Amino acid sequence: MRNKILLLLFISLVFSGCVGVASKGIFGTGVSVALDPRTVGTQVDDSIMQKNLAGRILLMDKKHVLSVKTKVLDGRIFLTGKVDSPEEKLKLTKLAWETNGVRSVRNDIKIKEEFNFQQSAKDILITSQLRSAMIFNKEIKATNYQIDTYKKKIYVYGIALTPEEKDLVIKEAKEILDVEDVIASIILVDDLRIQKD
Repeated sequence: MRNKILLLLFISLVFSGCVGVASKGIFGTGVSVALDPRTVGTQVDDSIMQKNLAGRILLMDKKHVLSVKTKVLDGRIFLTGKVDSPEEKLKLTKLAWETNGVRSVRNDIKIKEEFNFQQSAKDILITSQLRSAMIFNKEIKATNYQIDTYKKKIYVYGIALTPEEKDLVIKEAKEILDVEDVIASIILVDDLRIQKD
């Protein structure tokens, strides 16, 4: 019975991902296909890869569904989150590399430590400050970026239209108070395999 429930959940994840691509894109609500510099085909491929990986992570261990985040951009997989041991981190990296169509894997998963409410609140504040700064900066297409903060380290994923925009995003991140490091996984639109005309 448990396997049937997991299978149904996996199938619903796959099919719900295929339906929402045109309206949501890879970056979440509010981002339409028109704003994303990738072709619709690339967006669909990335979405399928992401759902495939999420389903396989669920089958590996359901506890990772909430603790591990995945992003797929142009066949590149980015992993963030927290796990209990280095062995789990290694297994997730291997799982990502086994995803059909993957071009590269960046694993920024951390090993869990004791929960610290104050640290978590600071991380949320840093993320919201950077998101606001990017929205108000007219030279940055804020909808093309995803931000995660962990222990005062900002992880920025996305697609920059120009090298100047990429530099601006990193500069904005470094100017946030209390930030210790900025890890940017930003792809230039010119580096995409296939682009819109």
